[in-house]
Amino acid sequence: MMTRKKLCLTPLALLALFAFVATAFSQTHAEPPFEWGPGIKVLIVSGGGWHEWDRFFNKVDTATLNAAGITSVHYTQLSNTAAMELPKVDVIVSSVNMPGFDTPAFRKALFDHVNAGKGVVLLHSGAWHNWGWPEYDRDLVGGTYSSHDGEGSFQEHVVKHHPVTEGVSDTFSIIDETYHTVADPAGPGVDVLVEADRGGAKRASVWITHNPKARIVCIALGHDANSHNNPDFKKLLCNAVTWAAGK
Repeated sequence: MMTRKKLCLTPLALLALFAFVATAFSQTHAEPPFEWGPGIKVLIVSGGGWHEWDRFFNKVDTATLNAAGITSVHYTQLSNTAAMELPKVDVIVSSVNMPGFDTPAFRKALFDHVNAGKGVVLLHSGAWHNWGWPEYDRDLVGGTYSSHDGEGSFQEHVVKHHPVTEGVSDTFSIIDETYHTVADPAGPGVDVLVEADRGGAKRASVWITHNPKARIVCIALGHDANSHNNPDFKKLLCNAVTWAAGK
């Protein structure tokens, strides 16, 4: 006689199941086409685990950009939508760390966007190696990461003045993670604009990747409210989008 057994999933298994379902959905669905207004057209793309994507990367960051006069902004967590909308936009702000998001359609759309000389802002998880996609790490981020520190308080220092750092405090405090950057010698090279000093360890927080075609800004900051509500972070984000758009 067969007996019915109760299925118990560990928290890790539940997280893996959620990621699988979310990835499958993002690969096979897309939202209706977005309506784009005048001015700089910005597509914010996020999703995955460990962050409150809609709360901060969508609502707070969209409000920040709108307050700066950047009002044509849309948000998605679906790779098919991102691939469909990328040809229409001036700047992509990406913070995705969702496994499987990099479908062939999205990979092509992102590098078509780059090769067309358009703007890229890689925010927090977007500047972390997520997909086993060497061209992304080398050509867009300019390198990869060995690890990162958990959230803590540290000082940020503007080490090179640039339009992205215009109006940003020369030194400011923030609570966030710090990434351990490893430059790729085969990459196009980077210019570090803002550097974290955390217990004497210096880590790049904001840098420009010298892609030969596109304007690319990488911002390692942005884990949660401590960054997204920080005035200097807000200024960096708006400056990065404006500069990446060529404005």
